[in-house]
Amino acid sequence: MKKILNTLLALSVVAGISSQVTAQTRDQIRIVGSSTVFPFATAVAEEFGRSGSFKTPIVESTGSGGGLKLFCSGVGLSHPDITNASRRIKSTEVALCAKNGVTDVTEVKIGFDGIVLANAKGAHQFKLSLKDIYLALAKEVPAPGTQGGTSNLIANPYITWDQINAELPNVKIKVMGPPPTSGTRDAFNELAIEAGCKAFAGNAALKKSDKALYKQKCRSIREDGAYVEEGENDNLIVQKLQADTDVLGVFGFSFLDQNSDSVQGSLIAKKGTDFKEPTFENISSGAYPVSRSLFFYVKKKHVGVVPGIAEYLAAFTNEDAWGDEGYLTDRGLIPLPESERRVIAKNTKMLVNLSLK
Repeated sequence: MKKILNTLLALSVVAGISSQVTAQTRDQIRIVGSSTVFPFATAVAEEFGRSGSFKTPIVESTGSGGGLKLFCSGVGLSHPDITNASRRIKSTEVALCAKNGVTDVTEVKIGFDGIVLANAKGAHQFKLSLKDIYLALAKEVPAPGTQGGTSNLIANPYITWDQINAELPNVKIKVMGPPPTSGTRDAFNELAIEAGCKAFAGNAALKKSDKALYKQKCRSIREDGAYVEEGENDNLIVQKLQADTDVLGVFGFSFLDQNSDSVQGSLIAKKGTDFKEPTFENISSGAYPVSRSLFFYVKKKHVGVVPGIAEYLAAFTNEDAWGDEGYLTDRGLIPLPESERRVIAKNTKMLVNLSLK
């Protein structure tokens, strides 16, 4: 009897979720998430609204982490249909989705982007190694003359750039960038701060002995004013760089591309002096060391309920949008290889379930 009651209860929960989706009405797609993917999603949404019979989707810039939190909060028309992300979804976020009934999700990888450290055009153009970036912005760094490791890490003492590297200017270290909820911040921590941290042998050894402590030490950004959180508005950072030529800003390549008349990207070397400029070609080839993939995620239970989701997916994965000559390249998107685009477009049309393997 107890087994039957449990079965009936489970069926009622499923039915409740289904009715929650269908009982409400919404005739407009709702999209949240990454500020980096925001201009690409907005461009597709506007073209989609102009060229078809569906309303223009609502696109909100909430940051990757904030968007995934909203997306994973439940099924039903009070929740977003799609979330953009400038990093891949985490296993903890997949678990949160599942906990709240969001069990059928399709992942769409849309292209590449570079993370830039930029300043005002006409100011000193920085040439930075990943090691320089780590020493400038990490919360703790190796004591001078050591190779790091937990016993040799100290609170970051560096005030000016030339204290890190004599080739850099005698200018106070001040960098504006996104908050912890941002995918750009996550990717910057991993691709720049952590990569620079590993340049020290003691830090690299820590990864083998205590991976959790290693991540804590190698991805933590200083909180003494050298790094200033400026929210999810990358355009605001660009504006502030023009007002203060001594400051650097962290944001996606697309914003550099759109504001190339007023800001310039620093040249970055993975190691040594092999400096690479953040350009379309260098990011697409992988030569520029601080680059990442961009995504969005679709709630399958909303497809066929909210009008136009399937059509929006087709519009985004159309060669006219994300292809080599597509209009999204004008917004700064670095396209995926054509063969990869074909596979992703097919999987998107079939709404293939997300797999983190």
